[in-house]
Amino acid sequence: MTKRCEGKLALVTGAAQGLGRAHCIRLAQEGARVLATDINGEGAAETAQLVNAQIGDGTAFAIAHDVTSPDQWEAAVEAARDHLGGLNVLVNNAGIGVGGNIETCTFEDWQRCFDINVNSIFHGCQKALPLMREHAPGSIVNISSIAGLIASDTMPAYNASKASVWMLSKSIALHCAKMNMQIRCNSVHPTFVDTPILDGTARQHNLDKDVLMDKLARQIPLKFVGEPNDIANAVVYLASDESRFMTGAEIKLDGGISAM
Repeated sequence: MTKRCEGKLALVTGAAQGLGRAHCIRLAQEGARVLATDINGEGAAETAQLVNAQIGDGTAFAIAHDVTSPDQWEAAVEAARDHLGGLNVLVNNAGIGVGGNIETCTFEDWQRCFDINVNSIFHGCQKALPLMREHAPGSIVNISSIAGLIASDTMPAYNASKASVWMLSKSIALHCAKMNMQIRCNSVHPTFVDTPILDGTARQHNLDKDVLMDKLARQIPLKFVGEPNDIANAVVYLASDESRFMTGAEIKLDGGISAM
């Protein structure tokens, strides 16, 4: 490891498993100290334990955190101040998928999708920026999806919410630049990644996991499904000072889908 994120103080949401856990581990491997948050507090604590076992005690901490709650965002920012001594990297990773086409998707599911995927980023950035300014330079990394750039007839709520993350990230980036905060904001747009979400998708469709993976891989020009570190490595880049001239941009990690 080259300690590309030495001295960085990072809060990662949705950190109990999958991409969020990978982000925490890779950031810590590159020198960051990390606060792992998730509505599943036990899962977040397990992530912190994994990091500390690998890197050393005091590298990672964890709290239970409902990202839809402004009050819990205030508590999370204070936890970053208390445990990390500040904050200069915010990874808004928490998110959900919602199925159903425009006729079958319920408004309740639509609202829940936007609450978790979009409103959480609004609350998080609004609450975190004052502390991040104290510890600039900093970086906000918002995990969107290739589904925020390419639509499907079967997931209007997910498409619309992830597209909102894309544009919200640009607005935040321009605001921070205009105010000379020395805080950048970018979005990351993965396609299919082998996380526990795909296990649930396989069960939902009564498929073996291997069959599902083959089906998904055939849709990707590179012919394979991504792994969590494929996304976490981009987060490391955006968190590090290597990306100091990059803001208001998007990184597409889609195996070539958007080039078709």
